[in-house]
Amino acid sequence: MINNDVLRSIRYMLDLGDSKLVEIVHLADPAFALEKDDVRPFLLKEDEPGHVACSDGVLAHFLDGLILYLRGRDESVPSRPVEKRISNNVVLKKLRVAFELKDVDMHDIFAAAGFPVSKPELSALFRQPGHKNFRQCGDQLLRNFLKGLTLRVRGA
Repeated sequence: MINNDVLRSIRYMLDLGDSKLVEIVHLADPAFALEKDDVRPFLLKEDEPGHVACSDGVLAHFLDGLILYLRGRDESVPSRPVEKRISNNVVLKKLRVAFELKDVDMHDIFAAAGFPVSKPELSALFRQPGHKNFRQCGDQLLRNFLKGLTLRVRGA
């Protein structure tokens, strides 16, 4: 899925302003170069003038910051390095951690979006890429997860 769409969906879901979005990114890395004025072009549609593609680095910092924003920082554990490459599976994993979702919650979210997923399908999404049962998370699957999570967070 396009990084801009993921950013836009999460921003809507949590009702975040531009400055709050920048604050969340800086939770992951205070030295990361992102200002409030840089956010607006990421949120524009692809056909709108001034649209800028959201890089994997920006989305990775945002997702890591979102985990810290929603769950807090554990000082006893060293911080993990920020992902270099963001895939749909990574987005799904980071959202699962940020919102502290269990398997039952994940199934409920997919069902709420009208896209039920079986237990083996769900567990395959969270396996390591080299595992024989690993499955790539498709755009439709991630889009439906974001839709279901939005319904859960914002209410029906």
